[in-house]
Amino acid sequence: MKSSITKYILGGAVVAIVAGYAIFNANNGANAGSSGLPSSLPSETSSPTAASSTAVAAPTSGQYKDGNYTGSVADAFYGKVQVAVAIKSGRITNVAFPVYPNNPGHTIQESETQLPVLAQEAIAAQSANVNIVSGATQTSQAFQQSLASALAKAQ
Repeated sequence: MKSSITKYILGGAVVAIVAGYAIFNANNGANAGSSGLPSSLPSETSSPTAASSTAVAAPTSGQYKDGNYTGSVADAFYGKVQVAVAIKSGRITNVAFPVYPNNPGHTIQESETQLPVLAQEAIAAQSANVNIVSGATQTSQAFQQSLASALAKAQ
């Protein structure tokens, strides 16, 4: 008698877990491809007017060659991270993520909140030497590694 009750309880628990997982994935599946992270860099177009006004207001030259550079893919434990940077007037102007951890649920949620912070820090620091974001240590380290390889191409 005790054995059959235990089987029913365990069976019910398994069904509840599977059903909960299915409902969770169904709710998050619609958002899986629409993260708030930029996956590519905007293409740069220039007009004669924009070029002449930019030349007047251009900041001092930075340490990198102008262009778009993509870093190597780095392992972030929960997924891979790849960073692409846009360099203009020798300075980092944009950071995008062609590859980032995007498994449904917690992983994509962390990527959407932590990677933009790392991107802003890289733009502010003008280097791959950025602070590690609490709660995203391995992703931060993979970001630094990929960004460093992109910036090495820009030197």
